[in-house]
Amino acid sequence: MFPPLYAILDPEQVQVSLPEMASRLAASGVALVQLRDKKSSAARVLARARELKAVLAPLGVRFLLNDRPDIAAIADCAGVHVGQDDLLPEDARRIVGPSRWVGVSTHTLDQLRVAAATSADYIAIGPVFPTSTKENPDPVVGLDFIRAARRLTGKPLVAIGGITLETAGEVFRAGADSVAVIRDIVAAQDPAERARAYLTVAEKSRLSRS
Repeated sequence: MFPPLYAILDPEQVQVSLPEMASRLAASGVALVQLRDKKSSAARVLARARELKAVLAPLGVRFLLNDRPDIAAIADCAGVHVGQDDLLPEDARRIVGPSRWVGVSTHTLDQLRVAAATSADYIAIGPVFPTSTKENPDPVVGLDFIRAARRLTGKPLVAIGGITLETAGEVFRAGADSVAVIRDIVAAQDPAERARAYLTVAEKSRLSRS
């Protein structure tokens, strides 16, 4: 089963050290974490990736890197996530190999159809709601997009963009397998408690769909 909570760590959003935040989330039951660092040098991203992998791998948490399959391979991450302006999923696959995950972001149904025909292990869809964690976000797609995407592919769908604890349930019920969250977790007073609350919502939503 695909992890229902996809926690994204952005150095500009996290108020404590990245390893500390990663440890808190792992202790709360989070099984999938991504490092999204778009502004640091390649050397700094590699150092952070190695640091987080050392924390998360012994705890059984799958750790992915955003954008950079080369660094993901060097740091021995569990996978990489690429966007529409990054390497194509198959090119990323050639770098990270068959055993690591490759995820891809999509914002239209045409992009989703293309992604579904690749070896991508999962497909991210969004932004579902308005988001402030990207400087130039793509147009909001809404819940109907999730429903349409669900009909088009059997690959795991990760919904992203403006999702909060209050809206996560309807996102799951629309057909998402997982919700990717940044601000609503890392900016919470107790990020671990917030993560556990998301996992509870996911479980209840999945039971209602079964």
